Formats: sequence, structure tokens, C-alpha cells
Amino acid sequence: MKNSLFYKIKFIFAQIFNQMKKVLIFTLLFYFTNNTFAQNVITTITPNSNDSRVITTGVPFVLIGADPRAAGLADMGVATSADAFSQQWNPSKAAFALSKQGIGVTYTPYLGKLVNDVFLGNITYYNRINEQSAVGASFRYFSSGEIELRETVDQEPLIVKPNEMLFDLTYSLRVSERIALAVTGRYIRSDLKLQTAIEDANAASTFAVDVSSYYQSEEIPMNSFDGRWRAGINISNLGSKLKYDETGQESFLPTNLALGAGFDFILDEYNTVGVTAQFNKLLVPTPPIYGTERTFEDLDGDGVYDPNVDTLISDTNGVIYKGQDPNVNFFKGVFQSFGDAPNGFSEELNELTWALGAEYWYRDVFAFRVGYFNEHETKGARKFFSLGAGFKYTTINIDISYLISTSKVVSPLEGTLRFGLTFNFGDEYDEY
Repeated sequence: MKNSLFYKIKFIFAQIFNQMKKVLIFTLLFYFTNNTFAQNVITTITPNSNDSRVITTGVPFVLIGADPRAAGLADMGVATSADAFSQQWNPSKAAFALSKQGIGVTYTPYLGKLVNDVFLGNITYYNRINEQSAVGASFRYFSSGEIELRETVDQEPLIVKPNEMLFDLTYSLRVSERIALAVTGRYIRSDLKLQTAIEDANAASTFAVDVSSYYQSEEIPMNSFDGRWRAGINISNLGSKLKYDETGQESFLPTNLALGAGFDFILDEYNTVGVTAQFNKLLVPTPPIYGTERTFEDLDGDGVYDPNVDTLISDTNGVIYKGQDPNVNFFKGVFQSFGDAPNGFSEELNELTWALGAEYWYRDVFAFRVGYFNEHETKGARKFFSLGAGFKYTTINIDISYLISTSKVVSPLEGTLRFGLTFNFGDEYDEY
């Protein structure tokens, strides 16, 4: 009996030992198998080689130089002397206008070498209420010409006329003898969707705000001439994104920071030369560098996906490789734009455009202008010289400008003349 009991107990322990051994072996096998698999699973992101570094926005027409004076100075106006077209560049300048009221009308052909019905029209108005304040308004219209839509050659075409426009109002106030501030409210409407059978094709619209400031010194006596300093800043088109339909992608407005400074060389009572420099930066998120994210079992152990050898687990396009997500609201986008360039500070510097210009006046009657504009190759590659001239007769100013592109990218304004008329009337102010 004792031997029988002993063998039964021994048998039971043997069975337990065998089961435990199986569990241990299975556990070790599972661990090493899983660990080996995990070591061979790799996730990589391959950047796109053809991603554009250009910042794109909606309604870019609002940044086109609408008046020939600024166009002759390479699209500068934030720190030049006040005129009837200050509304676009720096509305604060209206508080320093020499005439009580002024009206400016301009016409700018666009793509003039290809078509004759694409243009930018502009009309502006300002009124110095008193010596400390002024109001201003402008209306700008951009026509994309006529487009014929038809499904067959014999079909009667449907004529559509895509267009964009804006209207704005400004109040400017001199907070000191030499400094003025201004706030501008702007309504923008973009009707570029082709009105066909698509029921949700609508014009997009939004509101924006400009905040600006302008400084103009007194005449400063020098050894052989007098001088005057000028400086300005304008943050324009602060507003919510444009959206054409409920499912469409939203577009940032071309929110822009403009900084400029200049100096007037008053040589004598007949001759004055003004030299101005200006920098611009779009306050819009920089597009990141996108790529393709792949998760695969690296069977050959080289860390590189080979479709002939490795096992693909997942493949995802449009993953951000470097940079920040641009899908933010406009307010966050303004602050993000100062530090979101994928390639760091050097790319942020590349997003600055700069311009230099000079304006010569003879007896405040005849003006000659020249300027140069530069934009980095990876950010649009706009580079051009500009020429301009102006003639003043009593209360009427006539201005023209001409653009000469120096970039491999042909400007849509190359070889076109911009025309402008200004009518000044009312009391005259002595600001000098």
C-alpha cells in the first residue's frame, strides 16, 4: 500500500512537472518570437522630393500693386510720402496728406501678353477731417476675363466671368506731431468658382482688418542739403479663411507684414530725391515637407524597404516629415508663421522679400522713379526692376510705371504699363 501510494504521488508530480515544462517552453518561445519580430518591424518616412516651398494663399490680387507710383518703386508704399493711394500700402499716411481730399483711379493690365480682358481696377479716396485725423476708402476689382464653357463643339457656350473684389474703410489719427496710427476694415469677395450644374458653387467672402503706423520727421538741416526721415509698418488682411463650399478646402488670406524706412534728400527748392527700402513677410503658415510613412518587416535587416524582399504592413501618404501642421486658424497661423519653416531659421529668412527704390522730383512737377524687388528662388522667385514717371499739373497727377522681369519665372505684369490719375482738391496743409 505504501509503495502504491508513493508511486501515485510520484506520478502526479511528474505530470505537474511536465505541464510546467510545456508552459515554460511555450512562454520562452513566444517571447523570443515576438521580440525577434518586433526587432524586424521598422517604420520610416520618406520625404517627397518635389514639394513646393512657396506659400500660397487665397485672393492674392489684394497684394498686387494697384497704383503706378508704388509699382514704379518696386511695389513699395509703406514708408513713402502720403498720396491718394496710401489706402493699400499704409492708411496711416492719410493723416499727413498735403491736400484736404484726394481721389485716385488706376488701371493695371494683367497677363497683357496673352489676353486683353484680365485687369485690376482700383479707386481710392481720402479726406483729412482736420489736422489730426483722416478717413479713407477704396474699391478694388480684379477681372479674370470671360471663359466659355461647353461640353461639345457645337453646343452654345455658357459665358462666365470670374472676378474678385474688395471694399475697405479707414480711420487714421495722429497720436503725436510726427506719428499716426490707423485701423482699416475690409470686405473681400471672391467669385472664382465656375457656375455650372454644381449647386453648391458659391462666391466666398470674408472680412479682414489692417493695423498700421507711420512716422515722418521734420526737415533736418544738413551741411549742403536738408533731409527728412520716414518709416512705416502695416499688418494687413488679418481675417478668417476663405471657403467656397461646405466640403471645400479653406484658404488663408494673404496676411502680410510690411516694414519700411526712407530718407528724403531735399537738395534745394527744386530738387528732391527720396530713397526707400521695404521688407515684407507673409504671416501665413509655411507648408511642411510631406512624405510617405511605411511600416514593414525588414527581413533582410538593411533598414530600407525593398518590395521584393520585405513584407509591407502599412503605407500612408501625406504624413508630415518636417515642419508643423498648417491646418490651424488664422490667428494661430500668424504666430506660427514666424517659426514653422521646416528648414529652420534660414528658410524663415528666405520668406522675406525686399525692395529698394528711389524717387526724384523736380519742382514738385515732374517725377522719375526706379526700383528693384527680390524674392528668394524657393519662395516664388519674383525678381524685377521697375521704372515709373509722374507729372503734376495744378490739382491733377498722372503716373505710369513699367516692369522688367529679371527672373526665370515670367511675371504676369511683365511688359505692361500701369496708369493712374489723381485728383487733389480742398485746402492745402503745410507738413514741412
